[in-house]
Amino acid sequence: MSDTLYCGKTFRTFNVIDDFNRECLSIEIDTSITGGRLIRLFERLKQERGLPHVLRTDNGPEFLSDDFVAWAETLE
Repeated sequence: MSDTLYCGKTFRTFNVIDDFNRECLSIEIDTSITGGRLIRLFERLKQERGLPHVLRTDNGPEFLSDDFVAWAETLE
């Protein structure tokens, strides 16, 4: 998700939500969210709760980055 501040600067939010019980597991807010940052977030969630069998994402640039794709492929 993204929005714009009063000053005109755009920011993004990245929300990790459990589809089963609708629990919000994490929210990251910044002006830019990279694939590397997502990897760190998912690795932290993996340690705390374990990862689901399926990660459902949109086609945002952070999910299409080479780093994130390579990381996701190692999970299979």
